[in-house]
Amino acid sequence: MQMQAEREQAAAWFRTLRDRIVAAFEALEDKAPGDQPAGRFEVKETRRGEDGGGGLMSVMRGGRVFEKVGVNWSAVHGTLGPAAQQAMAARGVPGIEADPSFWASGISLVAHMQNPHAPAVHMNTRMFWTPNAWWFGGGTDLNPCIEIAQDTAHFHDVLRATCTAHAPDYYDRFKAWADEYFFIPHRGRARGVGGIFYDDLNTGDWQADFAFTHDVGEAFLPAFLPLAERRMVTPWTDADRDAQLIHRGLYAEYNLVYDRGTKFGLATGHDAEAVLMSLPPLAKWV
Repeated sequence: MQMQAEREQAAAWFRTLRDRIVAAFEALEDKAPGDQPAGRFEVKETRRGEDGGGGLMSVMRGGRVFEKVGVNWSAVHGTLGPAAQQAMAARGVPGIEADPSFWASGISLVAHMQNPHAPAVHMNTRMFWTPNAWWFGGGTDLNPCIEIAQDTAHFHDVLRATCTAHAPDYYDRFKAWADEYFFIPHRGRARGVGGIFYDDLNTGDWQADFAFTHDVGEAFLPAFLPLAERRMVTPWTDADRDAQLIHRGLYAEYNLVYDRGTKFGLATGHDAEAVLMSLPPLAKWV
C-alpha cells in the first residue's frame, strides 16, 4: 500500500493552501491602516532530524493586523520511535510495531492578533501514512479573548456548511470532538469557542476523505478572514489588552501540555522552532 500518487497529491495541495493563505494575510496587512510597515512573512526551510523530509516555516511578527502568525507546511518521513509506536498502536494503527516507517504531510496555522477584539485562530489539515494504514486529520478552532457572538456564529456557519456538504452528521460529530479536544482539564474550561476537529479519518474511500480535508482547508479563509478584517480597526483599551494576554496564557498551556501535534513533532525530531511557532509572542499569568 505505497499510495505514492495519493501522497504526492495531498502534499502538493497542502503546499498550495499554505501559499494562498500567506498571500491573503499579506494582502490584509496591506489593506490595514497604520503608520508601521505592513507585515511580511519570513520563510525558513526546516529539516526533520536524522530521518527524511522537512518543510517551510513561515512566520510574520509585528504586523498591522497580526502580532504573530505562523503558517507551516511539511512533508516528512522516517521511522517512528518506541513511544510514538506505542501511541499509534494504542489508537489501533495496524502493524505499526512490525514496520514503524511512516510518511506525513500537512499544513499548520496559528494566528495571534494585534487587536484584542480580533480572535486568535488555529487551523491544520494533514495526511498520515504507514505501510498498513492511512488517514486524514485536522480542523480549525476560534480563540477570542473577547467573545463576539456575531463572529462565533459566522465561523461555525461556514464550518457547518462545509461539513454538511460531505455528510449530514460530520458537523455535529466534529464540533463535539473539538469541544472535547480543545478543553483544558486543569483549568476546567475550553480554550476558545470551538470549531471542528477530526482524526483517524479513513472511510475506505481515499478520494472522498481527501475531498473533505481539502474543503476544510478551503473553508478557512472564508470563515476567518472577514472576522480579522472587521475587528482590526475596533478601538481597544488597556483592559482589553490585559484580557488578551491572560487568554494567551491559556493557549500556551494547552499547546505545551495537551496538543497532540506538538507532542508528535517534538517526539519525532522535527524542527523545534517550527513545532513551537504556535506559542504567542507575549502572554500573561495572574
